[in-house]
Amino acid sequence: MAYSYLNDDGSPETSQKWSEITFRDIQWDTYATARLITDKDLELIRRYDKRSPELKSSMLDESGPAYVEAFMTVLKNVTQPDTVQYVLALLIQMLQENPSRARLFHQPSDQHLSAQPDPYTVLERLLQRQDDWWSQDKACKLLTISIESRPRKAVGVVNGAGTSDGAAYTATVDPAETHISLFLDWLVSQLSNRAYLNKNPPVVINTCISCLAALLKERGIRQLFLRAGGLQALPAVVQRAKDSPTSSQLLYETCLCVWQMTYLRAAAEVMSQVGLVKLLVEVCRVAQKEKVFRLALASLRNLLAYEDLGLASDMVEAGLNKVVIVRQLQSWGDDDVVEMLGFVEEKLKQGIIILSNFEKYKKEVMSGQLDWSPMHSSDLFWRENVEKFEERDFQVLRVLLKIIETNRDVKTLAVGCHDLGQFIVNHPQGRYIVNDLRGKELVMRLLSHSDAEVQKQALLCVQKLMLSKDKLDFLKA
Repeated sequence: MAYSYLNDDGSPETSQKWSEITFRDIQWDTYATARLITDKDLELIRRYDKRSPELKSSMLDESGPAYVEAFMTVLKNVTQPDTVQYVLALLIQMLQENPSRARLFHQPSDQHLSAQPDPYTVLERLLQRQDDWWSQDKACKLLTISIESRPRKAVGVVNGAGTSDGAAYTATVDPAETHISLFLDWLVSQLSNRAYLNKNPPVVINTCISCLAALLKERGIRQLFLRAGGLQALPAVVQRAKDSPTSSQLLYETCLCVWQMTYLRAAAEVMSQVGLVKLLVEVCRVAQKEKVFRLALASLRNLLAYEDLGLASDMVEAGLNKVVIVRQLQSWGDDDVVEMLGFVEEKLKQGIIILSNFEKYKKEVMSGQLDWSPMHSSDLFWRENVEKFEERDFQVLRVLLKIIETNRDVKTLAVGCHDLGQFIVNHPQGRYIVNDLRGKELVMRLLSHSDAEVQKQALLCVQKLMLSKDKLDFLKA
């Protein structure tokens, strides 16, 4: 397995930093004198340090676990930045030359008498070096490799037909699960840090996304990432990368993360809520690189397979049907892209049929945020759809009342009071139903609201509650 994320960006500044670190002379004797490393560690490191790549390779072939153990002991016990950076560089070089050496992190030494340092714990500690991003960066990459190469991964067993993550399955406990969860929490915290997102290019974001894309190949890790709130962190990264012409690789790898998460049904349910569905449509619209477009489209195709989630309507609202028409006019060397475009086109046709005005309205109410779109002020909309409010024991009306009770956004409150008034006017039993659900009490609280528009709409709603049926009929006429 090759670890592409081991390589730096190749910029002159990065190359200079790498050269400066790898040419250092470390005084290993001082650490042995201080008992931070053993005499055996010292002997192994002296034998290895500053040797030719060919000689180092021979040593690793012969006693690889012992050398890795010695280096990990240094990282565990030494805090001097120059030394930590140097040892991290040695380990990165070792893996760049031969990726299969990742297994050495998990193999006990047959020459070394000390207890083998746990690679997870050692590298996790280095992630906290806030003043040394170079060490953080390399520790992040090495920890990803340690997780990818661990020998005892959890084994999932699918119950019933199907192999997607939507199927039920049981899995043995992964011995490294706690460490993986801690690492994912760290990655999410970095991706959620707006200060990093404002950098151009955001080096920390590039590394975190590259490592995350590698980790999410595993089904179990996808579930841990969802649990860590990872999907909530991705929209800002997609937006940032989409708007930067120099961030196509970051956009590709972020879409790769999203695509892998679409195989998890629970993740698909969250994606619309956090805005990822609309962002994927936008990526399909603007992507110049075929590999980026393909991943974004493949993600949307996977989401459309969860028909009961109704995500086709979200995509139609975002304009995906128009994007598909334009993209179908292009010539594609990959038949899979042509097939996906056809599949998405058919699913969106169904979405257009399903997407009635009331469905749009319901989705808006369920989102908890209301705006002055034309539906709210359309008398025709209320006359044609007021009976649909009765569905599922007045579910939409109950949510609307909950919004009026708990929301703090002034526009949402004003629109909510207006809509409640429209329901009262247009439904034959509107006044009584709203009163039974404590609607009058909730709206009257807003009569003293600090916002003038909220006050106005609340007052109009209360007035409608107090009008007689014949006067309500007059308003409706």
